[in-house]
Amino acid sequence: MCGIAGFVGGEWPGREVRDATLQAMCASIRYRGPDHSATWMDADARVGFAHNRLAIVDLSPAGNQPMHSHSGRFVTAYNGEIYNHLDIRSELESIGKAPPWAGHSDTETLLAAVEAWGIRGTLERATGMFAIALWDRQERRLVLARDRLGEKPLYYGRQQGGAGPFLFGSELKALRCHPQFEAEVDRDALTLLLRFNYIPAPHSIYRGISKLMPGTFLTLRGDAAPEIETYWSVAEAAERGVADRLFLSDGDAVDALEAQLDRAIGGQMLADVPLGAFLSGGVDSSAVVAIMQKLSPRPVRTFTIGYEDRNFNEADDAKAVARHLGTDHSELYITADEARAVIPRLPQIYDEPFADSSQIPTHLVSALARQDVTVALSGDGGDEVFGGYNRYLYTAKLWDRISRVPKPMRRAAARALVAVPASAWTGLGNATGIKVRQLGEKIHKGAPLLRGDSAEDVYAGTISIWQDPGSAVIGGTEPPNFTTGATPDLHGLGPIDRMMALDMLGYLPGDILTKVDRAAMAVSLETRVPFLDHQLIEFAWRLPIHQKIRDGKTKWILRQLLYRHVPERLIERPKMGFGIPVGDWLRGPLRQWSEDFLDERRLRDEGFFRPEPIQRLWRDHLSGHRDLHGPLWGVLMFQSWLETQGPVAAQGAGAPELVSDASVP
Repeated sequence: MCGIAGFVGGEWPGREVRDATLQAMCASIRYRGPDHSATWMDADARVGFAHNRLAIVDLSPAGNQPMHSHSGRFVTAYNGEIYNHLDIRSELESIGKAPPWAGHSDTETLLAAVEAWGIRGTLERATGMFAIALWDRQERRLVLARDRLGEKPLYYGRQQGGAGPFLFGSELKALRCHPQFEAEVDRDALTLLLRFNYIPAPHSIYRGISKLMPGTFLTLRGDAAPEIETYWSVAEAAERGVADRLFLSDGDAVDALEAQLDRAIGGQMLADVPLGAFLSGGVDSSAVVAIMQKLSPRPVRTFTIGYEDRNFNEADDAKAVARHLGTDHSELYITADEARAVIPRLPQIYDEPFADSSQIPTHLVSALARQDVTVALSGDGGDEVFGGYNRYLYTAKLWDRISRVPKPMRRAAARALVAVPASAWTGLGNATGIKVRQLGEKIHKGAPLLRGDSAEDVYAGTISIWQDPGSAVIGGTEPPNFTTGATPDLHGLGPIDRMMALDMLGYLPGDILTKVDRAAMAVSLETRVPFLDHQLIEFAWRLPIHQKIRDGKTKWILRQLLYRHVPERLIERPKMGFGIPVGDWLRGPLRQWSEDFLDERRLRDEGFFRPEPIQRLWRDHLSGHRDLHGPLWGVLMFQSWLETQGPVAAQGAGAPELVSDASVP
């Protein structure tokens, strides 16, 4: 795991300015790779690369970057891991294309593969997580590439109306170090932040800067517009899978799944540094740890965060699973004050506004793990791959029922449901014995779904934090995204399969993987996500839906595999999620902090949000009748981020090593 940054073209000032710019870009994300920092520049080609290394494989200087290929044609700055790089080396050797190896890093393998097969051939062979910058010195072209599911971030763009330098980097703070960067908020992207509480690719919070889409690579030649090509896509993998279903008995399907997990997890356990895993005691993380322990000759290091508030504490469940599996388990109980102490650091950790409040415990468990290991495996992706979200069940059922009702009647019903206060619905539920937490809030959120024209409309409404974010953002128009206007065809997929695919396209890279990458890299911890092995995903798409969801149980097949290793009684409990009581905090210890950011005059002076809808939400939340922390947290995270948008301070100890390939005038 590393951090990369660089620029191509634009104004080309004197050497001191260029060196200082590259060094500042490098230093701003030093925490992503504290083991070695270096920059490389070719003044004749007007290109510069910066790299920070977190050494995981081949800890020697032979693995340092930026690295040149054996012929000298290619230079790379690369973030991530290619888990099958030894297999790629063997293939290169078998066809006589292997150079004399200087070490055993996957970076050296990557460059040799590019020399043999080009960038597309290399990406199609690679299994891993990565963000790659590659300079072709012969053709004077830049290539940027991102892994299939979007585990590793990569921003890029050319501002100043297309006349500025082409900038790229792992995080926005690196781009901000360039003197020609323009820090103009993209108001259209801001509407997406309110809709989802994250900004989905290809958008970013800054105008003129994009996120490279997962499964794609970009080629830049001179001043021409970049060309983007796809080498793998969720949509195509899903369509191929449902068109070529596996019809295995339940037992054979579980056997096949275990073989896939053995391969994927085994490959991700290779490292030259201490390695462990996050463990919540839920299905996904328990399955990963169970396979790790099966494959490991010694106890696996596992890590859990516990809370004093028993309503949010899963530490006891994780401890029970760890004890059964025989892991070397560490847990840390934190107070509410300790959790809230992370909040002022969130704008620096996440770099652009991001509002999934589980970012706080994710950062804390990462800090705990980093005390003992450099790499941690996680159970992220299990819900998207195996149908784990309850919304897949209730959205499909809801559409099946309401689609039979004429739309005018559904619209009338929606108006009637929201006419009754949420608190009244909750009180009615309590009085009649309906055991649904925050019943009134769920009715109010669900009522607009009655107006949908399809199951996908219902799904889009379900995952929307704000139903009409454009009404709150001044000058913002919501752009097409993975739920509206830019939805792939997904031929042959049923309603639940479609929701899973859309989550893989949007929520997974935009929320889950962003959360984990920034939370962990802030403490120089590499995270690996075995459920996102692309061969495992392609296998999962071939499984029929009844082997993923059965009798009201999500992730059915993954549960069956887990029960082979962990007793069912330790797993089958109500799912808490990795949450914290943000709603209560906003009414209590965070109230003044929130009111400062949501002050009507402040909102008007800043000019991004219309105060009226936000003030209305705030009043409703403070009343205690509704829990509106979701939409409020998005606004608060933007406001908190906005307050920090001054010059980026250099971080890390010492300046990076500078290597220049050409004389500098």
